[in-house]
Amino acid sequence: MFPRLVFLVVCLCLPFAAPQGQAQSFDATNLRQPTDLDAIWLVHAGDDPAYARKDFDDSAWARFHSTGSIRTVFPDSHPEVVWYRLHVKVLPSQTGLALAEWNIASAFEVYVNGQRLMQCGRVAPFAAYTYSARLLEPIPDRELAAGSVVVALRVHISKLEWGDQGAGFIATNLSIGQEQALSDHIWLQIIGQYGPGLIANFLGLGLGIVALVLFSSQRRQWEYLWIFLQFFCAFCRLPLNTYEYFHNLPANWDLLREPLAIATLLFTCLMYFAFLRLRFGRWMQTAFIVAILGWTLSMIGQAHGNISRIASVLAQFPILILIAGVIPVLLIVHWRRGNREAGILLIPVILQSLTYYASILLFFLGLVPAFQDASTKAYKLLFAWQLGPFNWDLGQLANLLYLLSLAIIMVLRSTRISRQQALLEGEMAAAREVQQIILPEQADTVIGFTVESVYQPAQQVGGDFFQVLPTEQGDLLLVVGDVAGKGLPAAMLVSVLVGAIRGVAEYTIDPANMLANLNDRLIGRTSGTFSTALVAHIAANGIVKIANAGHLSPYLDGREIELPGALPLGIQPHAHYETIQFHLAPGSRLTFYSDGVVEAQNAKRELFGFERGRELSTRPAAAIVKAAQEFGQADDITVVTIERAAALATAA
Repeated sequence: MFPRLVFLVVCLCLPFAAPQGQAQSFDATNLRQPTDLDAIWLVHAGDDPAYARKDFDDSAWARFHSTGSIRTVFPDSHPEVVWYRLHVKVLPSQTGLALAEWNIASAFEVYVNGQRLMQCGRVAPFAAYTYSARLLEPIPDRELAAGSVVVALRVHISKLEWGDQGAGFIATNLSIGQEQALSDHIWLQIIGQYGPGLIANFLGLGLGIVALVLFSSQRRQWEYLWIFLQFFCAFCRLPLNTYEYFHNLPANWDLLREPLAIATLLFTCLMYFAFLRLRFGRWMQTAFIVAILGWTLSMIGQAHGNISRIASVLAQFPILILIAGVIPVLLIVHWRRGNREAGILLIPVILQSLTYYASILLFFLGLVPAFQDASTKAYKLLFAWQLGPFNWDLGQLANLLYLLSLAIIMVLRSTRISRQQALLEGEMAAAREVQQIILPEQADTVIGFTVESVYQPAQQVGGDFFQVLPTEQGDLLLVVGDVAGKGLPAAMLVSVLVGAIRGVAEYTIDPANMLANLNDRLIGRTSGTFSTALVAHIAANGIVKIANAGHLSPYLDGREIELPGALPLGIQPHAHYETIQFHLAPGSRLTFYSDGVVEAQNAKRELFGFERGRELSTRPAAAIVKAAQEFGQADDITVVTIERAAALATAA
């Protein structure tokens, strides 16, 4: 009885008396699909090439389940190099098996039966690489013939990586399966992981191009330019990002895209300030520089793994305060003041800010052993959504809402501008009708004179004006001028001047007095705008008196009349104007231009010029205007010609 009892106790104790390192084998004999190497591995700190050999005795190594944290195996020490070994059972007849790797560490090597299958960076001496690429390597068929293989990992765990719960190797880093199935699986993973980001990149670039088009027509809306530049810089990072889906790069090369990231952040901040009509002043520039310095130090430290995770997070605090603190507060303040666009932008900004805060909170909770499991579950809940084939998280949702908010703002602005444009076009049409009334299409008939006039504005309404007024004595009074500027403001001033001309002509027809009166009426009422003007009184007997206020001199039978210079109307109070007098012989012609004739410009940027204007001055008014238009009209064009009738002059 007693011997049987002893035998039973020994049998029950045998499993517990097995060597510490005895690990279960991973069974790959019946793989139906790619499978993570989720098993109990054997781990050991230190570095010896012999650890990769199939026949190496690993019985004394520590046991480590790849779903856990390597920090439980090394709670006090953080060795730089850790080896992992796993015995994998296979069928001798199996072919086409492969290993797929993703995200082990910034420097590692993967061995199968002592033969190196994969490498990223350099383990010793340490040289960091990026490690986000998904690598695939076939296992040589000859290694499967024995019915088992040993997969060994040589991993450098940097100071930065020791700060993560998933430091070193975890189960999802390495998968085994048929090579073609693994390749298909990798493509599905890449599409699922990066698809939403790629879509957002292209949508952002499209939105940026629309913003650039809007900026080309609205040069004061700087936010449109910043929108384009931020999305353009983000899109320029796409080629390197895409290359890293399949290839790991030296850490220093990866830093090449950081200037584009900094530029993207700068243009984003400028965009917010432009939307809020705030200056990106010196204090903000200083804050931005401090934030960028902290971010740069963190990125450099992360790339080389020589900074702790806590130090890296703390170095990024200034930029966190800027984008998740200052900007949301500014948007809230201006939204409460009635800025609707600030309220639209506030939604994605708050969601993005909450994403940053949640990430930092979960990181610090993960440092406390009692909260590690809870923080891991919360992280998966917030940052690991599976929607169809795509992986989503709060950050990607915030980015899509950001794009949507900008699109909504552009649509609302475009709708508002369209309404304003329709209203403005109605006002311009009304102003055009008013100008057609106050500016005669043809001059009144004046006995003894033949008057031709053509007025061709460059836009719907213009700044040129003229008045041909016959007097009770049979004389003719001509006023011609040009208001500085174009469009509706110039047209409104034209209306004021035409009304003033007709009022002044009721009590004086002396050219100098008329200009002095018109000048006094404009002083202080034009907001800095001025107008040239010329007044000519032509008596029935051919005596011509002309006074000029900065207008082009007229031509007499193709010869320019020299007039004394004077300032335009509306510049200097109590201005004095001089009058000259000459005789208009029977059959002679006076031609008056606005500067739109001589300033006409062709495609080669050549001006019509005074010489051409002089040569054409003896032709009919319509012919002169047509020649200037065909050359290239750039401004309002007015031509008035006055010819003294020869027969009536002889009779007089």
